[in-house]
Amino acid sequence: MDDTAALKKTPLHALHLSLGARMVPFAGYDMPVQYPAGVMKEHLHTRAEAGLFDVSHMGQVIVKAKSGSYEDAALALESLVPVDILGLAEGRQRYGFFTDDTGCILDDLMIAHLDDHLFVVVNAACKEADLAHLQTHIGDQCDITLLDRALIALQGPRAVAVLAELWADVAAMKFMDVRHCRLHDVSCLVSRSGYSGEDGFEISIPSDKAVDVTMRLLEHPDVQAIGLGARDSLRLEAGLCLYGNDIDTTTSPVEAALEWAMPKARRGNGARAGGFPGSGRILSELENGAARRRVGLKPEGKAPVRGHAKLYADAEGKVEIGEVTSGGFGPSVEGPVAMGYVPLSHAAAGTLVYAEVRGKYLPTTVSALPFVTPTYKR
Repeated sequence: MDDTAALKKTPLHALHLSLGARMVPFAGYDMPVQYPAGVMKEHLHTRAEAGLFDVSHMGQVIVKAKSGSYEDAALALESLVPVDILGLAEGRQRYGFFTDDTGCILDDLMIAHLDDHLFVVVNAACKEADLAHLQTHIGDQCDITLLDRALIALQGPRAVAVLAELWADVAAMKFMDVRHCRLHDVSCLVSRSGYSGEDGFEISIPSDKAVDVTMRLLEHPDVQAIGLGARDSLRLEAGLCLYGNDIDTTTSPVEAALEWAMPKARRGNGARAGGFPGSGRILSELENGAARRRVGLKPEGKAPVRGHAKLYADAEGKVEIGEVTSGGFGPSVEGPVAMGYVPLSHAAAGTLVYAEVRGKYLPTTVSALPFVTPTYKR
C-alpha cells in the first residue's frame, strides 16, 4: 500500500518530482525535504543568491467583517491575538500569535491589512484548528474564508533583482510591505517577508498558475529550488521559532522571547490593553518576567545537539534545567546551533550549560539570537 496516497499535495507537487526532490510527509502534505544538490548547498545558495521554497501547505485566510468595515475586522481579530491590528496601515503586515486561556501559544501567524479586510497566513499543521478557532470566536462578526492558492517564498540577497525582472516596482517595497501585482501576467499578492533571515518575498498565486510563475522564477540562473531541510537550518540560524518545536500550547509569548511582537497599545495601560485569551498571565509576565526563557545555544565542537536533548546546570548531568527545542548544524555559522528553554538564572548570554548527547554532557554556551545578521530591507 502506498502510504503517500493519503497525503495532500501542493499545486507544485509534480514540479518537485520533476526536479528530483526527495519527498517526505510534513503536516499532512507530501513535501520536498531536499533536491539533488543537498541541504548544505541549498542553504548556502539561499544565503548567497536566491532560494525558492514551496510553502503552499500553509493556510491563507481572509477575515472580513460582515459590516464591511476594516476597523470591525481588526477589533474582532484583536480579541484573539495580543497584537495591534487596528493600527496596522493598509499594505502592511505584522507577526502575531493566537493565545489560549492559559496564556500559551495556539499558533503563530502573519496578519496583513488589505483594503477592507485582513489576509492571515497560518501554519499548515494548525490550519484546520485555526479556522475552527476563528469561526467559533469571531464567526458571528466576520466571514472567514480559506483561500485555494499556492504560496512560494523567494529568499536571499538576489531575490529582489530576480523578482524585479517580472515586476519593477518590487524594489520600492520595504520589509513587511504587501502589494497586489502581476507576475508573468498573473495576478499575485507579494509580501516582502520570509522565514530565512534574508531579504525576500512570499508570493501568493492562483493555484492553476502556480507552476507557470514558479518555473519562470526557476529559469533565472540565480534561483534554485530549496527544500524543507534547508528551510529549517536557515530559520534556526535566524533565531526564528518553528511552531510545534520552539513554541506550542506549553509556552507563553514572554517565555518564548516574543515580547517585541506585543506592542504598547495591547499591554498594561495601553489604549486597548488585554482583551485577548490568557491576557492576565501574559500582561503579568510582561511586567514581571517569566520563570524561563527561550535562548540561543552554541554547543562546543562539531556535533549537533538535536531537539528534545535535556539541558543541565552541571557537567555530571545531575541538575536538569531545561530542554533543547530545535538544533542542528548551521552551515553559515560553520558549527552546531540550537535553541531551547532555560530558567532565567541561566538565560544570560555567555552562561555555560550542558546538553545531553548520547549519554555525554556537552558544554554548551547560551548565545544571543539570531546567530546570523538578518538582511531585511527596513
